[in-house]
Amino acid sequence: MIQNLPKAWNIEVDFVSIGSGIGGLAAAITAHDHGMKALILERSDQLGGVTALSMGEVWVAGNHLARALGSDDSPESGFRYLKRLSMGYGSDLAILNKTVHAPLALHYFEEKIGLRMAVIRDCPDYYYGRVDDSVAEGRMLEAVPFLGKTLGEWQAKTRLSPQMPYGMTHHDMFQAGGTANMAKWDFGIMAERLTNDERCLGPGLAAYFVKGALDRGIPMHTGANAEELIADGKRVVGVRVSKDGQDIFIKANRGVLVAVSSYERNQDLNKTVGQQLELGSMVFSTIDGANFRLAGPLGARVARVPDITTLGLLIPGEEDEEGKPLWRSALSVIGEPHAIVVNRKGKRFGNEAFYRSFYYTIDIIDGGDQTHPNFPCWVVIDSQAREKYPFVSIMPDQDWPDALGAKADSVAELAQKIGVDAQSLEATIAKFNLHAEKGEDPEFGRGTHPWSAWMCGDPFHKPNPNLGTLAKPPFYAVELKRMGGTAIPSAGLLADHHCRALGWDDQPIEGLYVAGNSTARMETGAVMQSGVSNARGMTYGWLAARHAADSPSDLLTAAASRLNATARP
Repeated sequence: MIQNLPKAWNIEVDFVSIGSGIGGLAAAITAHDHGMKALILERSDQLGGVTALSMGEVWVAGNHLARALGSDDSPESGFRYLKRLSMGYGSDLAILNKTVHAPLALHYFEEKIGLRMAVIRDCPDYYYGRVDDSVAEGRMLEAVPFLGKTLGEWQAKTRLSPQMPYGMTHHDMFQAGGTANMAKWDFGIMAERLTNDERCLGPGLAAYFVKGALDRGIPMHTGANAEELIADGKRVVGVRVSKDGQDIFIKANRGVLVAVSSYERNQDLNKTVGQQLELGSMVFSTIDGANFRLAGPLGARVARVPDITTLGLLIPGEEDEEGKPLWRSALSVIGEPHAIVVNRKGKRFGNEAFYRSFYYTIDIIDGGDQTHPNFPCWVVIDSQAREKYPFVSIMPDQDWPDALGAKADSVAELAQKIGVDAQSLEATIAKFNLHAEKGEDPEFGRGTHPWSAWMCGDPFHKPNPNLGTLAKPPFYAVELKRMGGTAIPSAGLLADHHCRALGWDDQPIEGLYVAGNSTARMETGAVMQSGVSNARGMTYGWLAARHAADSPSDLLTAAASRLNATARP
């Protein structure tokens, strides 16, 4: 253990949360409620973290809101679901820790901070219909719209999302036909909410927790970069922070929580830790691996699970809050009818409508010639898609930007423009069309996952919401780029069930806690399920602060005994 005590402390508190996403905020609120003096540090100029950039989904098996709708779901069923899908890459104890405690953490914050959540109706688990213990609806929750003006002077300092339509709830969007039918959305409701600053999705979820911290008078410092953790040779006792060019030494008598998300904006860590190449990113620049930088000198152990590389694109002229090109996810586009994705050989290579399957194929290596056979790749659409569906942010009645991609009157001409084999692309489309007319995809099973129909399908398109022919010219092709998973990483800091960081000797590093995407994903292993990331942030922040307050949960032991789970970190 290092010993780097300062000559003097500038601030003394009991508990410090580094990061102002749902994990850091949940921990600080819980710490305060358990009698500790808490403080929140945020490196950027706005609160809310990556939580505010998300769709705001929170996945909680066996929650009371679903039960009120007649669901008989349980945390134990959620455990079995995640355990099956983790493929042995996760930890039974970590999976159980998350599923057992998430319903309690949810209820806690509803009661203590006025968090208001609702079941996302008709939203199935990713693998509903494919594996046991999946459900048709009930586990996916979202925040009820939050009134931004209640944040007072922090209203403008609490993050919004440039990518998400945060004036709409999931219910608003999907009752109108989902992202494929954006033109059918009630933009009157959206305009009213935006005018009144009623925040939905991730911005709404984050705002509830910011308000909870404000109501408690918890100090929140923006533009405050945690430079290093401070230890006394036995435990972590504080943090050195730089703000406005000055060092500030903050003493933390009970603990420091690292909840700074992941490393997605650090290309070196993407390659060397995540094994992903040149990723575009929808998140802001401070998501650069500060969790490793802070905890590494203390000997914190890193763990990694298998993960995917997602696909994205850039719409010419769009910029993010930092003046950089605004990355957009390709997910909603590639799974719609009248769209396919092809590699340089002009061939499809997976189920475009189910990203957990499709994105694993992006970085496959052909050991015969040491290439990535499926990258680069292109999404190809026809004029049926252009006339009916938005292409990310480009609506059907808008002109196609020349710089976005190729346009041609024939498939052969399109192939020539993007540099793929014309005969192969023509054959691929002809084969796809033959089956798409019948609503089938015998090659890759597209359109057979209920979640695909919900997420990126067109419910008004028959016979299959995810399948439609590419037959009407002109045709369009856009090259897709590798993109990160909105800061949901393959690697993170390993923690025990009290969310204490573990060293390479598998012993807790006293005084150091981790939460959210800074934590290794041992509760998911080889899978990810929308809503788990926000749920783990909320739950682990709550658990960490409880332990620091000498009020740790004792539920895991009993639950593990009941399920006879294999307990390992």
